[in-house]
Amino acid sequence: MTVLENLWFRRLLAGLSGLLAGYAALAVAELVAAAAVRPEAGPVTAVGGAAIDRTPAPVKDWAIRTFGESDKLVLQLGIVAVLAALAVVLGLVALRHRRVGAAGVLLFGVVGAVAATSRPDSDSFTDGVPSLAGALAGAALLRWLTGLLIAPARAAASASGEGWDRRGFLIAASAAAVASTGAGVVGRTLGASRARDATSSRAAVVLPRPDSLAAPVPKGAQLRVAGVSRFVTPNKDFYRVDTALVVPTVDATRWRLRIHGRGVRRPLTLTFQDLLDRELVERDITLACVSNEVGGPYVGNARWIGVRLADLLAEAGVKPPSKGGPADQLVARSVDGMTLGTPVEDVMDGRDALLAVGMNGEPLPFDHGFPVRMVVPGLYGYVSACKWIEDIELTTFDAYDPYWVKRTWAREAPIKTQSRIDTPKPFARPAAGIVMVAGVAWAQHRGIDVVEVRVDDAPWERADLATEGTIDTWRQWSFPWKATPGSHTLTVRATDRTGQTQTEKRTRTIPDGASGWHSVVVTVD
Repeated sequence: MTVLENLWFRRLLAGLSGLLAGYAALAVAELVAAAAVRPEAGPVTAVGGAAIDRTPAPVKDWAIRTFGESDKLVLQLGIVAVLAALAVVLGLVALRHRRVGAAGVLLFGVVGAVAATSRPDSDSFTDGVPSLAGALAGAALLRWLTGLLIAPARAAASASGEGWDRRGFLIAASAAAVASTGAGVVGRTLGASRARDATSSRAAVVLPRPDSLAAPVPKGAQLRVAGVSRFVTPNKDFYRVDTALVVPTVDATRWRLRIHGRGVRRPLTLTFQDLLDRELVERDITLACVSNEVGGPYVGNARWIGVRLADLLAEAGVKPPSKGGPADQLVARSVDGMTLGTPVEDVMDGRDALLAVGMNGEPLPFDHGFPVRMVVPGLYGYVSACKWIEDIELTTFDAYDPYWVKRTWAREAPIKTQSRIDTPKPFARPAAGIVMVAGVAWAQHRGIDVVEVRVDDAPWERADLATEGTIDTWRQWSFPWKATPGSHTLTVRATDRTGQTQTEKRTRTIPDGASGWHSVVVTVD
């Protein structure tokens, strides 16, 4: 091997050394997090969470629109890719400056530790230990491997510069890769063990028969039109939009909910069993995400089982502002540190605001908040639908801004009247003749009275409405269209029970939800 070839080969191995050091750092960090701290303190989760916290709202909105429910996976893969690239760079630097390369690894450990301890759900500096431990392991490994590549005394003795310990490096690199993989496997096993406890607690839940049953879904609420959304959205198809990189797996037997704050005369601490032992109600309620664009998919309808939140607040001595209560905001906190602010008046005005324990006849799935979440009809999820809830504090809007309000979203967010065309899909090519246009419309806690469809620039025509479930659920509609050949634009709008018709004016989701008419373009053959 020539001197030039040997130099390039050593640079290649130096880059590999950096990758191995980064791999070892992550593996050790995840092991320490799972074994001694908590899985959420792992560096990828911590850095990813910190990145989400500091990302401007418009960028988050773009990520949700672009990647949908895969946005968190994309972020994690991006973090790993950036770390891998930086690890290679540090390996090359360490080939000439070993201390500088090792210091770079330590610096990333400090960044991970700061990210972990600054997360909303962190209440201890121990959350920074995994990142620091991993960085120490990675820095030590990088110094060792690049030391084998440099071998100054042997290299100086050879005119070709081939005196470095090739065999020793390959043995060391292989051992490091095996040890790191082992650490990662042990860490994942420990994490899985904790998750198994939570999974077992969910499997053991037997939901009591609700004291107040939801009425059967009315005949005619589900249209027999291919392509229209089902009246009840199956759990597996229900949208998920949140900031949790790792879905919290909470053991229901250890879960507690605290209710406290301004105007609370009798603070409460409740267990999961306490909720099951109370009066349970079952209700059909449609939820919608504020990040849902006009015509978007982030809306769904489910049958929820839970305890009336107003009853719990009344038991704690809380009064709504209209009756002299000092608190106008209910701040719900999740186990992952998320905070949501809900108007107390809305929670206590008689609507079916629930602490839900069941969804479509089964305990809440982990993705949707097991063991307990909030469900409040008529409000966008970011101000009402706290998943994995563990704390409720009564305060005021002036005294505290929750997570999304700090990021320019509106403090109060009633759901806007919306409608969507489910079929035909955009750019469909139906045959000429009768084409059934159908979809859903929603105006939770107000109800839908009219849906109208327009073909191109023709006058608006009334669609046929399916039977209403309740004013808190979406409503299906259909319109038999006499389609003629050519390109056509189909547009829909809805009018709620207050007489308010959707505005044509298009707005983005920020700060209080999208508005505008949904339309699709089709070509009739």
